[in-house]
Amino acid sequence: MCGIAGIFGTSGQRVEPVDVVAMCDALRSRGPDDDGYYINNDIGLGMRRLSIIDLETGNQPIFNEDRSIVVVLNGEIYNYRSLKQSLIKKKHSFYTESDTEVIVHLYEEYGDQCVHQLRGMFAFALWDNNRRKLLLARDRLGIKPLFYGHFHGHFVFGSELKSILQLPWVERQLDWNAVAHLFTFLTTPRAQSILSGINKLEAGHMLTVESNRLPVVTRYWDVEFEPDYDRSEDSFVEELRARLEESVRLRLICDVPFGAFLSGGIDSSSVVATMARQCSQPIKTFSVGFSEQAFNELAHARKVAEAFGTDHHELILEPDVINVLDDIVWDLDEPFGDSSAIPTYMVSKLASQHVKVVQSGDGGDELFAGYDRYCVEQRERRYRYIPGMVRSLMGVVGAQLSEGTRGRNFLKHIALNGPDRYLDAGTLFAKDSQHSLFHHSAAEAVLQADPWKDMLESLPDDEVHWLSALQYLDIKNYLSLDILTKVDRMSMANSLEVRVPLLDHKFVEFAATIPPEFRLHKGNTKHIFKRAMRGILPEDIIDRPKQGFAIPLGEWFRRDLSSFVRDLLLSHTSQSRNIFNADYIERLLSMHGQGRPLDQQLWTLISFELWCRRFLDSPLFPAVDHKPLRRNWQSKIHKSAMPRVH
Repeated sequence: MCGIAGIFGTSGQRVEPVDVVAMCDALRSRGPDDDGYYINNDIGLGMRRLSIIDLETGNQPIFNEDRSIVVVLNGEIYNYRSLKQSLIKKKHSFYTESDTEVIVHLYEEYGDQCVHQLRGMFAFALWDNNRRKLLLARDRLGIKPLFYGHFHGHFVFGSELKSILQLPWVERQLDWNAVAHLFTFLTTPRAQSILSGINKLEAGHMLTVESNRLPVVTRYWDVEFEPDYDRSEDSFVEELRARLEESVRLRLICDVPFGAFLSGGIDSSSVVATMARQCSQPIKTFSVGFSEQAFNELAHARKVAEAFGTDHHELILEPDVINVLDDIVWDLDEPFGDSSAIPTYMVSKLASQHVKVVQSGDGGDELFAGYDRYCVEQRERRYRYIPGMVRSLMGVVGAQLSEGTRGRNFLKHIALNGPDRYLDAGTLFAKDSQHSLFHHSAAEAVLQADPWKDMLESLPDDEVHWLSALQYLDIKNYLSLDILTKVDRMSMANSLEVRVPLLDHKFVEFAATIPPEFRLHKGNTKHIFKRAMRGILPEDIIDRPKQGFAIPLGEWFRRDLSSFVRDLLLSHTSQSRNIFNADYIERLLSMHGQGRPLDQQLWTLISFELWCRRFLDSPLFPAVDHKPLRRNWQSKIHKSAMPRVH
């Protein structure tokens, strides 16, 4: 696991070593164990390393035999051993025991299509010196991040936004389309960052750039829901168990202590149970909880830990967790509307005190239809039998009611059709609310964006079953932009690697062949997954209602943190930006204080304001003394200059 960064002078500009070193220095928490650089006139690659596999010889960058190809990798390639054996048979020579080295040799064999051979989580940058070409690639589900941009003839990339912002010639200006997406769906879009000109490489995509040419982005993988109705439910159950065993086993490969996150839900519990069967020593498990029992899952986590004999560790979070908000905002890299980033940060911090690698259960809800909103949509599909004219009239009536009036949102909601209705249920600030939220100087730019349209364009064709279509929408958006972003940033902030066995791409492809009727069965979410876990997990863990990784911010904002929220959002600093309407924020605070659950809206505003203060209002880092950086670079490039072939 690493952080990577680099610069390519596409018009022949020389790359300054100190710039690449500064970019990597911003990624220190992602890789505290080592750093390494490749600088050659107009190309510069760098990395920070968290040593997980091949602790002795696995330092990057990694080269091929004649040093014409060089790669830096963030992530893990789980099938590297089998790939290495096949490459050795094709006469390739290896000088490390690391997973990274297979990439350069796969590229020699398959070119850009080498990504199809990789099974893992990754974002890598590969430089082909003979072709003068840079290749970037990101894993299929978007577990590992990668940002990029093109400024003044320099193509730049990095594992985090802040890495690119170390370059003095990169401007920091808000992207208003991304701002609109944030206040609609809690995150920035798939292909755009919060800052204009800095993009994200989407999950399952690769990018190539050559001298004097614009970057070319290509999708190389996508999940396709193609149900196999010729198979029995029992056969799916049997294969699901086998594939989970394999996926977890692949992710046990490492040379450092490991453990697992354990919430007490069925997904994390299934991973812990599978790990326990494959390990001779007790698994270390980690959980966080709250004094507020409605949000506390620790009793369930303890039950699973006891059932599988784990070495269990837990932490109770209180409102004073707000003291780490500045760190969390810095590490999130962008404004982020999901407050569960806070407990994710804290459980990662807890785990990092004991291990360097954990497995998690992320992805199960998207693959097996675990969210309650799928049941809600199943019920609401009956609204399509109400004549369209009647539903339209109900929407008009709802729009005339003032915000906060009982029934207003329901009338507007029922007027919508299928996918629009689903998106409406997950919208933070609707269009009319955004008109009130934003100051007139920002509203015009924000309201020109259409996040709903962008989201709907990612839907598969009409022939796909409605449930599969919504799951696809969540895999492409909510999973990669929210869940995986949160876990990556908060774990890497604590130098902890998180592996996600349910998102092995072969496991995902298998799940997409399960008929939707086996996923959501008679109003029962995750039907097939629950069946597969019976006899393995305690019955009450399987059958208990889904709770989610929520945090009691609503209560905290009304009590302990009320002054903090008001002082921050109505401060002179915030209002002087002329982005938000102070009267509307005052109204939100008042409605929340009176019992309306607006904690998510307030958290998103808090996250945005704190991000602006850290990323826009002041320099990101103190001035850097270039002399020691230059010495550091020279020593590191000298270390990596002589691969040992054997």
